[in-house]
Order: sequence, then C-alpha cells, then structure tokens
Amino acid sequence: MARVGKRAGRNFGFGRQLSYAGPQALKDLFGDGHFATVKAHSDRWQAFVRWCRSEEGPRLNDARQIDREILMRYATYMKEQVDQGNVGIATAQNRLSSVNRTMAALRGDQYVKIPSPSKALGLQRSNVRSEVPQGQDRVLVRLIAQALSDRQQARVGAILLLSRETGMRLREAILADLPRLQREAGQLGKINIQDGTKGGRSGASASRWIAVTDKVRGALDRASEVSPKGSRNLLAPNESYKDFMQSFVRPARDLLHEHGLKGFHELRAAYACERYEQLTGFDTPVNGGRVHREDRELDQRARQQISHELGHNRSDVVSAYIGGRR
Repeated sequence: MARVGKRAGRNFGFGRQLSYAGPQALKDLFGDGHFATVKAHSDRWQAFVRWCRSEEGPRLNDARQIDREILMRYATYMKEQVDQGNVGIATAQNRLSSVNRTMAALRGDQYVKIPSPSKALGLQRSNVRSEVPQGQDRVLVRLIAQALSDRQQARVGAILLLSRETGMRLREAILADLPRLQREAGQLGKINIQDGTKGGRSGASASRWIAVTDKVRGALDRASEVSPKGSRNLLAPNESYKDFMQSFVRPARDLLHEHGLKGFHELRAAYACERYEQLTGFDTPVNGGRVHREDRELDQRARQQISHELGHNRSDVVSAYIGGRR
C-alpha cells in the first residue's frame, strides 16, 4: 500500500490499522531485502499493538496518538513481565528497541522514543554467559521430562528432550516436522531444522543440519510418540501455536523452576557446550576451559559450527551459550 501524502492522516498515512501500519512503515524504511530484520521488528511491534489495544494499555489504534508517556508505560509493563518471569531480559529489550525503530519509521523522526531500553527496564543485559547451563545434566532433564509426563504434559517433556539433544529453540521443537526428521535420520544420519525458525531462515539457502546420535533418535522417537493423531508436529490439528503456549508451555514453566531449570533456553546452551567439547576436545570457557586462549583458531572454528547449528549468522553470538573469549 502506498503511503498517502507526506505522512498525512491516520497512522501517518501508512494505513488505518496500527498493526498494519507498523510493518508497512518498516518496509518503506528498509526497501527491498532485509526480510529477516523487517519481520523481527514487525513481530515485536505486534506485541506492542496488542498491549495498546488491551485494558492495560491506552486503547488506541493510531500512531499519531502515541507519545513518550505511553512508550514509558509500555516499558514499565515489559519490566513487570520480566519480573514475573513471563519474558526474558533480552526479549523485553528487543521489543522496546523494535518499538523505537518502528515509531521512527512511522513518524520520519526520532522525537518520540524510549530513550534507553535497558535503563527503562532497570536491567542490564549481558551477551556473554557467565553461569554454567543448567541443562547439561541429562539425568535432571529426563527427570523433568518424566515429571511433565506424569502431569499430562508429555508434549512439553518431548520439547525438553528435543531442545537438549538438537539445540532447537522452543518454537522449532513445537513445530518440527517429525515424519520428515525421522526419515532424514534414518536415510541420511542427519536432520535439517527448518520449521519454526527465526526471521524466515529456512529453505535450501539456510539449511541447518544436525548429526543424528542415539540420543537425538530417542528424542525424535519420544516426540513422535506423543504427537497428536493426524499431526506432523507437537500441535493438535485443531490447535494453534498460541493456544498451546498458553495452555501447556507456560503452566509447565513452574515445574521447570521447581526442578532448578530457568527455562528452555538453558537446554540450547547445554547443547552448545556439549558440541564445543566434541568439536575441540576441551571444556567450554563457562565450564572452565582455556582453549579459547591457547588455540584461538580451533575455538573460532567450533564457534562458527555451533553458530550454524543453532541457527545464527554470527559466531560471536555463541558467547551467550558457552562463554566469552577473553
């Protein structure tokens, strides 16, 4: 949709709906390409739009009515979500940053923004892991998975195992095409993580192959066993991702916390640490290893491989999983 005039009219000319206008402004800002960036900002913008329309929000649908006070109210809301354990610090900061970027795209200036997302949240995000991942102990992970099954949460237990053994994100584990992965495991000895990936990273241009071990086969078998009838993944045919998250995954987090597991992301970190040890023959920095100082080339090769397996484009991101290089 072409913008009407020079930011004239509702939502600065980008459309009548706030949910539509934000992505349109981002596309206008970035032009052709940058699909992943536009999608990431748009997804976070939709979370802000839902808040704007909610009882907790200002109940508006026009970006022209959004001022700095409203943005700071949203920052306060996001801090409450972090305090309650509903979202992580990184997610909260990303959402606030995307609101700033989208507002700038809509307005054509930066006069209305959250001055500093990290300060607004009163939290500081670190991109380098300093704590040992809680999910490294497989016995603990299996105990939690069994406890979930005992509480009719077998599908969440399967997600736990998939995340630990393949490094899948939560969404990827839920939406994984299990028959395809089983077929690849049997025929190729490796699986390609393609479903539910972040920022549109899928297809032949973004293949993400993971070597199949007995533990990976076990996780796939378990997920296939508890997959609802008529489904290719862990969602029932008539069940939405959102409904599954609200009805099953979020309630299950309490049990994870009871067993000393902060969240599913710890399992990706545990996978990354194990892969680093397999690739280098040494412990990760966060586990006390020193190869990152003694053989930086070996360390870098391992980080690049792990970055690929986790679905990232940059090896420096791996520090959030295995520790830094200093």
